[in-house]
Amino acid sequence: MATAFSSDGEAALRRALGPVAAAPRVDLDGFYEMGRAAAFVRGGAFRKVALQFPDELLADAAAVAARMEATTGAEMYVLGDTTYGSCCVDEVAAEHVGAEALVHYGPACLSPCRKLPVLHIFGRQPLDVERCAEVFRELYPDRQSHVVVLSDVVYAHAMGELQQQLCQEYPNVVFSRVVCGDPPSPVLPREVRQFGRWFPVEAPGGLQDCAMFYVGAEGLALTSFMLTWNRCPFSSFDPATSCGRRETFNVNRALMRRLYLVERARDARVVGILVGTLGVAGYLTVLQHLQELLRRAGKRSYTLAVGKPNPAKLANFLEVDIFVLVACTQNSLLDSSDYYRPIVTPYELELACNPAREWTGNYLTDFRDLLPAGACAHVELPPAGCTEEAVPDVSLITGEMRSVRLCDPLAPQLPSSAALACRDQMRAVAEISPAASFLESRSWRGLEQQLGKTPVSKVVQGRRGIAIAYEDEGRKEP
Repeated sequence: MATAFSSDGEAALRRALGPVAAAPRVDLDGFYEMGRAAAFVRGGAFRKVALQFPDELLADAAAVAARMEATTGAEMYVLGDTTYGSCCVDEVAAEHVGAEALVHYGPACLSPCRKLPVLHIFGRQPLDVERCAEVFRELYPDRQSHVVVLSDVVYAHAMGELQQQLCQEYPNVVFSRVVCGDPPSPVLPREVRQFGRWFPVEAPGGLQDCAMFYVGAEGLALTSFMLTWNRCPFSSFDPATSCGRRETFNVNRALMRRLYLVERARDARVVGILVGTLGVAGYLTVLQHLQELLRRAGKRSYTLAVGKPNPAKLANFLEVDIFVLVACTQNSLLDSSDYYRPIVTPYELELACNPAREWTGNYLTDFRDLLPAGACAHVELPPAGCTEEAVPDVSLITGEMRSVRLCDPLAPQLPSSAALACRDQMRAVAEISPAASFLESRSWRGLEQQLGKTPVSKVVQGRRGIAIAYEDEGRKEP
């Protein structure tokens, strides 16, 4: 863990530079669906359009932008380094150039956006349909099996051909359909609409009687599927290796790890709310919901916008006991084993702070399911005082007693980052924060100005070199 927070920089100085990006593609029209993208721009009469590319597709960005400008007559702006995950639409960067619409290329989490019209071009990655169908038959020899076929968005273009090969042999196989944005109609009881996928449930016992077959490489999307639909057995086919397998990912062990983080969140007194998206619809509402939840639970909260989180960034906030990440469904499941403090999802924080929410076995990765405005999994906080007579709660980590009483929502409260404390013997009252209290306990509090105490000196020759190897290192000053 130590190397995650500090290093001597030698690795960066000795690192060999390789090729910046892969060679540009030849078939731009087929892979990037240039005709559909141009029709989107012309149909909306957009004059400025942002083109967002992930790192692995930046080699084609200039050629695609030039082709789009020549075809549509609109100005194209390439977005390379995204503010957060490349799977999310970066509306903030698009607004910097005054874009009227955005075309998102590459893999996507399909989270609905708030402001700009968006067109998703996933890229038509090659898929050996014959080999995929062969692997499916090997994994599911019973022709009456109830199977739901899911795929990474970059292989969605080939699902129609795979469906033609399998549906005559497997009458109970259902293929999911990729849906961008919120569905216009309400969800019916026998259908599922999650993660930008839609499919009907035809098994007699519901979704738990179905098996899942995923076409795509191992990654965050598959992990999110397996945690959410944790009662379904999963199999997968990796197009890069043309190999299939039954997924041996220990869902129970992963859930136990997540429930351990819930216990850490119950013990926490200061919580940092990490803003991991500025484009997903409803992120401001869930921020307010989490702030109110923490206030009612008697915990202090800080809202932090740090861009893409990493151990070095979050290690600067030592006064924070735990972080909660508000992000899309794929980026919210962050492995925090290398971080100084654990990171939980909004659903896990609700399990920790809302006494009315109980663990049912259904894991939620989409924070929009928790919103008060008609979300499918929203649970109201109990009225203040109803938990006073509950059995005392004991921490499973520290063994200490914990309070389970919620604060009165109508009672006047100080801001989440402030508290009152006695400043001196004259009973002067000062307003302090958890961060200030933590700073007072440190032996080193940063550079001090020492105004009027430092003697004035003439300009002298300073050191030369870099911080890890000054030229006069090891020699005494004369």
